Amino acid sequence: MSEQKKLSAIEHIKIKSEGLRGTLNESVSNQITGSISEDDQALIKFHGMYQQDDRDRREERAVKKLERLYSFMIRLRLPGGFLTAEQWEATHHIAGENSTGVIKITTRQTVQLHGLLKSKIKPTIQSFSLAKLDSIATCGDINRNVLCSSHPGQSPLHAEIFAYADKISEMLKPKTRAYYEIWLGEEKLAERTEEDPLYEDRYLPRKFKIAIAIPPNNDVDVFANDIGLIAIIENNRLKGFNIAVGGGLSTTHGNPDTYARLGTVIGFADSEEKVLKAVYEVLTIQRDYGNRTDRKFARLKYTLDKLGVDAFRAELENRIGFKLEEPRSYHFSERKDYYGWMQNEAGFWYYTAFVENGRVTDLEGAALKTAFFEVAQTRKASFRFTCNQNLILSDIQPEDKLIVEEILAKHGVIQHTENASVIRRNAMACVALPTCPLALAEGQRYLPQLISKIEPILNRHLLSDEEITIRMTGCPNGCARPYAAEIGLIGTASGRYNLYLGGDYQGLRLNKIYKEHLDEAQILENLDQLFSIYKNERTSGERFGDFAVRKWWVASV
Repeated sequence: MSEQKKLSAIEHIKIKSEGLRGTLNESVSNQITGSISEDDQALIKFHGMYQQDDRDRREERAVKKLERLYSFMIRLRLPGGFLTAEQWEATHHIAGENSTGVIKITTRQTVQLHGLLKSKIKPTIQSFSLAKLDSIATCGDINRNVLCSSHPGQSPLHAEIFAYADKISEMLKPKTRAYYEIWLGEEKLAERTEEDPLYEDRYLPRKFKIAIAIPPNNDVDVFANDIGLIAIIENNRLKGFNIAVGGGLSTTHGNPDTYARLGTVIGFADSEEKVLKAVYEVLTIQRDYGNRTDRKFARLKYTLDKLGVDAFRAELENRIGFKLEEPRSYHFSERKDYYGWMQNEAGFWYYTAFVENGRVTDLEGAALKTAFFEVAQTRKASFRFTCNQNLILSDIQPEDKLIVEEILAKHGVIQHTENASVIRRNAMACVALPTCPLALAEGQRYLPQLISKIEPILNRHLLSDEEITIRMTGCPNGCARPYAAEIGLIGTASGRYNLYLGGDYQGLRLNKIYKEHLDEAQILENLDQLFSIYKNERTSGERFGDFAVRKWWVASV
């Protein structure tokens, strides 16, 4: 059987797509259905969108013999998670006019809008374009939004390090002009598809993720990415980056050959030129060696383990033309957002607001969306997003701090942030139902309720001040990084979750499965017992995840 016949169906779609164009123009123009063709559903991901439908209404519409209630999710490309005040204001209006109105901060430091009808896709992208925003390459088998430690107070060198996110994003953008032709009306200049030395006509075997961390805070979960860059700072100078490869958290229920993996540090590069060259060539290795037959095994982690770390590094060094240096020393001591006010060395003020599961909307007692819109209108702050789905109002001049603070106080944002429990602040969930087609159980709609039932248990055991990380996903795909939490809850069916324990506070160790297919009562009963033992038997300063490993609650981690 030829290699061509062994390719997965998606591989054939990419190759024949004429630079990701496919028949998207025809699909979007078709007014008979709210859907697009099956092949185009794969291609539209490369343009930053997913076709979805409201799963809550499937049965009702089936009874009425109506097609599913299709809509689209669109995700912006925001390297490092930054928006100007003008861009936030534009996003606010676009969300209200074209989507559900909720602005969703993602776990990859960007925003996405849900509920776009097919007829609203072009107006939405055109409005974003006027605000100098795009959704290119935020989904699909391509490098996605590049992460960077979010808070400028993290380091005096934050701006220098942050700039790498944009440089990498630009370097790894696809060369096709399809996005501009289909959505923005750009005239196609030639019949011949553009040449793309990186992606060629097949792109990558699977999605690709990159993150940049500034020790000692691993707020980006740097080892959960295909490439992790760890900034090495000595004597207040950026010396370069340690390079980690092979991180990835998605698995498949019932398939033991799939697994979560943290990245392996393979070396150090001491200049921008070397770092960018190494990043680029890691993608070419994945392009050339990655599994294009079975998408369950197509991530870089499987390529790395198939080749072996030493062989992978040798291949990379052959392609980049220089030897990587031995990794430099670094230390992660935390993985958190800095809630409330903080001032950096340059004198600018920053306010980190708690946004539960990243949903920017007006809540009872906390009008988040209105408050942020009013701040944007003042032009006194810019907007940054964290990988924990929170929002930082940033770059505020000292004389403007009071103006921003009064707006936040008026709309209940400060009280909302300060009143959130420690466990709630450290919790995170994926979107899951009703829109994600992969979801087996609830995520963001359910976790807040579950946290409300966990809080009294922690209070009873005098553990309410413990910074325990808990993360939930509706399926094993791992979008909220549950495998890198001290407590992970991964959906198996409606109302049922596997319970994972033993990840560490810093994000340097994966958890392992403890109990399977638990309902809410069983989850709460198990956590009650575990917290009781933890309270009575832990050593001074011992974190919950470390205690779980020491007590052998989970297999060797």
